[in-house]
Amino acid sequence: MTRRLETISAHASVYEAIERMVDKRIRSLLVVADGPVETDGVVTARDVVFKVLAKGLNPHNVRVGEIAGRPLRCVDKDQTVEAVAAVMEEANVARVFVCDEGRVVGVVALMDIMQANLVARAKNSHA
Repeated sequence: MTRRLETISAHASVYEAIERMVDKRIRSLLVVADGPVETDGVVTARDVVFKVLAKGLNPHNVRVGEIAGRPLRCVDKDQTVEAVAAVMEEANVARVFVCDEGRVVGVVALMDIMQANLVARAKNSHA
């Protein structure tokens, strides 16, 4: 699980999201709604490419909230890697968010699942 989560306002332009993702070398941003900091969704590199760039839209004119994926796919912080992978497969998503008492505390991506599998196999081969 990655605990470092980057956020962006639903009112920010997709161009701002592109800049942030490229600068931070990340593939997704949590989208926050107005008012109290509530997670409103997620915008991914895939969303940017397929919903904006591939359609020839100007990323300066499209708001992040217009393309954000909703609702977030969340798992409990105590879920096993296998259970998280099952949620990802069922929802056909590349990442799920880890929640604790309704608050997003991390994200698990496909690479995290593969890494956990490699670590587990390495431990079992040395046991």
